[in-house]
Amino acid sequence: MTEDTEQQPQPANELLEALGTTISPDLLVQALTHRSFSHEHPGVPNYERLEFLGDAVLELVSTETLFTIHPDMTEGQLAKMRAKAVSEDALSAIAKTKLKVGPYILLGHGEAEQGGAEKNSILCDIVESLIGATFLEHGIDEARKVVHRLIDDTLAEVATEGPALDWKTSLTVKAHNMGLPDPIYRMEVSGPEYAQIFTAKATLVMTDKTGGETYKEVIGVGKGSSKRKAQLAAAEAGWKTLDQRKDAR
Repeated sequence: MTEDTEQQPQPANELLEALGTTISPDLLVQALTHRSFSHEHPGVPNYERLEFLGDAVLELVSTETLFTIHPDMTEGQLAKMRAKAVSEDALSAIAKTKLKVGPYILLGHGEAEQGGAEKNSILCDIVESLIGATFLEHGIDEARKVVHRLIDDTLAEVATEGPALDWKTSLTVKAHNMGLPDPIYRMEVSGPEYAQIFTAKATLVMTDKTGGETYKEVIGVGKGSSKRKAQLAAAEAGWKTLDQRKDAR
């Protein structure tokens, strides 16, 4: 962005408004300074330490959020959603669309010429460094508010996207969101022992107080060379069935 320290960004009111907090000018400049700028201006601190701090805060807040709003999910399911929500692609999209931070980033000559302000890796780092700066200046409560402001939409989105997670997790989430029971998988096996074919039926079952089935619907069928592959195929088919049903409402 700029070539020397005299040209550092003016107070970024629009950026801070989008972030939803205040950060002192010196700390804000550091949070926006790439190491390539520091290399060309010895003594100017870059954002890497703040990024390290912000990464930890982001992981904590996203973890506690997912843990709270998805009480029935396993550790593995929660981990997959968190990984998607705080991935480089997700955070760089936030940097571009919510924060519009590109023009504020301090880059060295070479990095600027190579389009560093548009690189997903740098944009992702900047989001984390701004979170780290918020934590350093205001503490965890304010940092938590900023994280929620930035990623709550993403957390909600990844919980409903089939491709974002494995299909079984996605189908369970979609069923929950539609007020339906957890899908169960009923299995059949055919073929010789050396070449078995597994068939899974993703099924919605409602029961009464005695455990008797009051409603049963097969929403997806899948085949595979293993139980897991068959269930994933059935879950994908079931997810698409419910997704079409949701769109038809």
